[in-house]
Amino acid sequence: MPYDSLNDPNSDISSFIHQAALDPYLDLNSLNILCDACNHFNFSGLCTNLIRIPAARKRLGKNKSTKLIAVIAFPFGDIPAEFKKAEAEWAAEYGADELDVVPNFLDLQEGAIESFAEELAEISSKGLPTRVILNTMKLPRDKLPLAIEACIDAGARGIQTSNGFGSAVTHSHIYELLSLTKNRCSIKAAGGIKALPQALELINAGASSIGTTFGIEITKQFKNHMPLK
Repeated sequence: MPYDSLNDPNSDISSFIHQAALDPYLDLNSLNILCDACNHFNFSGLCTNLIRIPAARKRLGKNKSTKLIAVIAFPFGDIPAEFKKAEAEWAAEYGADELDVVPNFLDLQEGAIESFAEELAEISSKGLPTRVILNTMKLPRDKLPLAIEACIDAGARGIQTSNGFGSAVTHSHIYELLSLTKNRCSIKAAGGIKALPQALELINAGASSIGTTFGIEITKQFKNHMPLK
């Protein structure tokens, strides 16, 4: 859904927002506030780390609009495959709806593409929709097409642009991913998205969802720009 204008009374940016709750120092009261905002605005996702999954599941309740997304091997993916598998199983047991997985970048760098894909296939086989955090801005350009093909072959439903450590995602990154994915999976833009103009630019470029710590602020900015009905 393009957002070339803010004047469409039927448009709503909330359905693109994956509210991030990944700060390791986030207390439970602050998590509850974010969960309540997800329920209020009907964000499409709340993304948090494993230790907060049970509390987030309880607070979100039976909200079907907001998917509870667990990050696996976040932020760098540098743990053995069996640990990632265990994390994925734990997340599913305690109420996660989707998984955002950081893959094995060492395998990718060393050309062990089969091992790279097998790890992701094992996690995807658990039944929860899986998105792979590829840190696309940091990958060597010759590795990116290989990584994307491996992710799709492994059953990943989507690609995420970044783990949030590094430069902000831009529309050119989204265009590049669109040309490589060829509409075979979704694209989640994440990394340095703090304001409405950034979010709109990324959505117009083709991002399926926006991962951000500033979901509440972006949504309020959007609603404040809407015309009165």
